Amino acid sequence: MARAGLTVERIVAAAAELADEVGFEKLTLSAVARHFGVKDASLYSHVRNLSELRTRLALLASDEMIDRITAAVAGRAGKDALAAFAGAYRAYALAHPGRYAASQIRIDDSLRALVTESGALRRTAEITYGMLHAYGLDEPDLTDAVRLLRSTFHGYCALESAGGFNDPRDVQASWDKAVEALHRALEHWPRQKEKADD
Repeated sequence: MARAGLTVERIVAAAAELADEVGFEKLTLSAVARHFGVKDASLYSHVRNLSELRTRLALLASDEMIDRITAAVAGRAGKDALAAFAGAYRAYALAHPGRYAASQIRIDDSLRALVTESGALRRTAEITYGMLHAYGLDEPDLTDAVRLLRSTFHGYCALESAGGFNDPRDVQASWDKAVEALHRALEHWPRQKEKADD
């Protein structure tokens, strides 16, 4: 029987597949239940509601993404690490659009225990900040730099997945230029301490 095999892990894995197929915004408990051939109520002993399912999916996606990024940046520093980080980020976002969209949601405060249990967001912060420390950045510049990278990577991937680049210029070439520009910006970052001394 399909119902006997239900686990939180199987439900979240099915939700991840569905999100990539139909889009994260169209992911419902009913769609996941149909996938398993069960009634919606059969899922409630494993996940409380759609919010919990989406949070668990966000953490799964974050885990998968940081695994790929960690492998890509291993043994690299500076521009090489940045390019590897950016490439792994983009590859995941384009290959798994639904999961990637899930990884961008704001986690409800009532589900923060899941975040702690997962460790995905902590690992993401460690890898990202570790890479940026090689540029000699400290707080609050680190946070500013993280926000610049995230907004650039996310914006580019969102536009690319939506077919938003219509110019014949090669999209990969533009991406490479963007990463080069980010590298130069990080090398010449207007540090907060320097501003304070002015």
